Amino acid sequence: MPITGNKGEWSEIYVLLRLLGTGVLKAGDEQLNEITSLFYPIIAILRTETDRPINYQVRMPNVVVEHADGRRILCLPANEFLHQSERLLEAISSGHGALFQRKGVFSIPETEAFMHSIQCNELKAPNTDKTDIRIVLHDHRTKLNAEMGFSIKSHLGGDSTLLNAAKTTNVTYSIIGVDYTDADIQRINAIHDNAKLLKRYETIVQDGGKFVFDRMDSPIFQNNLLMLDCCMPMLVANLLTLRLQTKEKRIDRLTEIMADCNPLQLKADNIQEIYTYKLKHLLASVALGMMPGTLWNGHYDVNGGYIVVKATGEVLCYHFYDRKRFEDYLFRHAYLEAASTTRHDYGTLFSDPSGHLHFKLNLQLRLTP
Repeated sequence: MPITGNKGEWSEIYVLLRLLGTGVLKAGDEQLNEITSLFYPIIAILRTETDRPINYQVRMPNVVVEHADGRRILCLPANEFLHQSERLLEAISSGHGALFQRKGVFSIPETEAFMHSIQCNELKAPNTDKTDIRIVLHDHRTKLNAEMGFSIKSHLGGDSTLLNAAKTTNVTYSIIGVDYTDADIQRINAIHDNAKLLKRYETIVQDGGKFVFDRMDSPIFQNNLLMLDCCMPMLVANLLTLRLQTKEKRIDRLTEIMADCNPLQLKADNIQEIYTYKLKHLLASVALGMMPGTLWNGHYDVNGGYIVVKATGEVLCYHFYDRKRFEDYLFRHAYLEAASTTRHDYGTLFSDPSGHLHFKLNLQLRLTP
């Protein structure tokens, strides 16, 4: 059967080929621009296929493909990897050379043939965490080689996801200040159009209702957020209502608004810096390992950082060593996305057995290019 995948999945192979072809991992700034003075020479890329590990040793001007025990499989010019990455980028971006199997998923015969020749038989190497690629890098500052795990985010297929929506990312609010009848609840839930979530929220508020944070639907997600900060569940809940209240979705701008509202009632001279710090911590933790449906121990799965594929095909990294730059990038590019209400079971007004009113919102985070 042919290898098939979407643009994000093919982007992982693009990163593999591109990095082997160039031999360096370039660093990006918070605006997603290359920092020309900062880069990391690549010693090797380590990949685990279903049946065996394969190592790609970068020995410019060649790349040596080896078994994990050092037995050589083949040696190819690095330029061939670079050429194949360019052909793959063209296929991902324009569809030239791609054979579409079904909506959003396609095969690329030329790339697949080259993959097989270098003992790469799957788009995604098996993993149980957020690590998409493992690279041995040389750090000029420490003079050491270190194996690092990176998560890959691609903008070749649109905005990439930072935190996927699920029922585990639902947030439940108590609705106070209104005494709705069953007919009123039906009236609210009967609002159906492309902006139904916003209009339901606005109708409840206009009727005198107030959204008060009750709980994260997932006890595991609540636990994980509490590990970050005892106030984090409330901050997440506040972000979601501020988005509906202001129609702003960017995290950096919502943080400014939140600092003005000051939901934690902080008494300090640097209120905005405090909220910014807390939300940067949330974004970095989500990016590097914390997932809403898995109990988190506070350790990061991704010890290298992020690799970003720009829409132009440029590949940049945000190394965990440069944590401030990494957090600044996330903070400037993250935004709230409204996920499907039907798939994730939120956005409907309901009453519990005691007659108290509730409403659920959902947290999903994406990154702009």
